[in-house]
Amino acid sequence: MNETVITYAIYLAIAVPVTIWVARTLHKNGRVFLVSCFEENEELADSVNHLLLVGFYLVNLGFVILFLKLEKLVVGTTGIFEALSSKIGVVLLVLGLMHFLNMAIFAKLRERGEKPLLGVNPPPIPVGQERPVWRDELRK
Repeated sequence: MNETVITYAIYLAIAVPVTIWVARTLHKNGRVFLVSCFEENEELADSVNHLLLVGFYLVNLGFVILFLKLEKLVVGTTGIFEALSSKIGVVLLVLGLMHFLNMAIFAKLRERGEKPLLGVNPPPIPVGQERPVWRDELRK
């Protein structure tokens, strides 16, 4: 086996388990955040959480596999370490960016759910009834 094949094997042996670990961690710990985003609708939050997990696996494992090819021949132990440091570093950055992108999207969804739609007047309140309280007013 030459150094390039060894580099491929080590790269996959590191990148795939790290991707799985990150996905499982986000899935497990993201549930509480999603339940909050979806106004305590646990069934919807769990469904979205599972869909996010599948999407995370597809995108990130697809990237890991597509990013496998080395542009130059690996020579010696030093070459293996240099190639692995570049490859694993990029994979970790992509995993981090995916995480922050997901967090930003759901933070926006959560923020949107807490505010009334701008420019939309609520329906008139019948005489004798109290006006509804917005979710963000409850927190004050």
